[in-house]
Amino acid sequence: MLRFMAFKKLIQHIIFGLALFSANSWSAVILQYHHVSEKLPAVTSVSEETFKSHLNHIKEHGFSVIPLPHLLDSLKSGKSLAEKTLAITFDDGYENNITAAAPILESFVFPYTIFVNPQLIDEKKSYVMTWDELRALAKRGAIIANHSAKHDYLHLKLKDETAAQWRARVEHDIRWSQQRIKEEIGHDYPYLAYPYGEFNHELQKLVAEIGLIGIGQHSGAVGISSDFTRIARFPASGNYSNLETLKTKLETKAFSLQKLEYLDSVTNNKTPAITLHFNNKDFHQSQFACYVSGVGQAELTWLSETSVRIQTPKALSIGRSRYNCTAPSIKDTGRYYWFSQPWVIEK
Repeated sequence: MLRFMAFKKLIQHIIFGLALFSANSWSAVILQYHHVSEKLPAVTSVSEETFKSHLNHIKEHGFSVIPLPHLLDSLKSGKSLAEKTLAITFDDGYENNITAAAPILESFVFPYTIFVNPQLIDEKKSYVMTWDELRALAKRGAIIANHSAKHDYLHLKLKDETAAQWRARVEHDIRWSQQRIKEEIGHDYPYLAYPYGEFNHELQKLVAEIGLIGIGQHSGAVGISSDFTRIARFPASGNYSNLETLKTKLETKAFSLQKLEYLDSVTNNKTPAITLHFNNKDFHQSQFACYVSGVGQAELTWLSETSVRIQTPKALSIGRSRYNCTAPSIKDTGRYYWFSQPWVIEK
């Protein structure tokens, strides 16, 4: 009898362990907002009503909203998170973040991060919050982090600027901005949200050497195998604020990737290609699909069971484009994997 009870207890521990394991995840979602306003550009704005509808859905459907540092630190160190974990972020530090967004977020008790431009604050630009306002939000729990000094395209070289001169200028911009935030707020989180979401290999390399995590604006989930110099976020403003489409994005998972291969995300090649090498495939190859913004379905060439080459069938327009790749999970019915490759096509 005692032996049976011991065996029964062992089985209970195993079942509990499996349940705990299944409730954990190695990926999460980060949302990106700018304005909570009906008076500013619609492309980067959500109304208070729409913003509340997003947060209500998140609350009512059991999502775990955690501070961005907890999310990034856990995944970067290979630790799992609760299923359906997400973080909320804002770019640029607009005045409506304190007058409209913060009170709504605080009513839900949801943590959030604001990426700011210290030089614009120092210049007392009327459309961004002051240091006093940011300090007040920080005391209420907001995380304040680096979005560059004055929102320049960091990857672009100035006229006649050498590579060494570009590097010195941009490194100073990033380090100075980190220092100003530390001086004014006391925070020193090692993050840089790329202005306009644009980055190239050289900027990614510089960010890594400084010891920061680089954060973009391309869509997709974040996982333990993500490249932490190009973290994805789902834009949730303007055309991306529709709750029905956002619901699917909130449930997405990060592909388990061994490696990404592409020449550079800023390029004058109008038909760029990228190859994804998967660690494992929790999806059917036939259901993996990629779409090119403004073009349609991408051309896929499977090089092996775990490697696929993705390319646009038509030339991309000058400016920003994306390849968005998705596949339904085999294990988690109703949930999708999502990866996005941003491009900046130069003249």
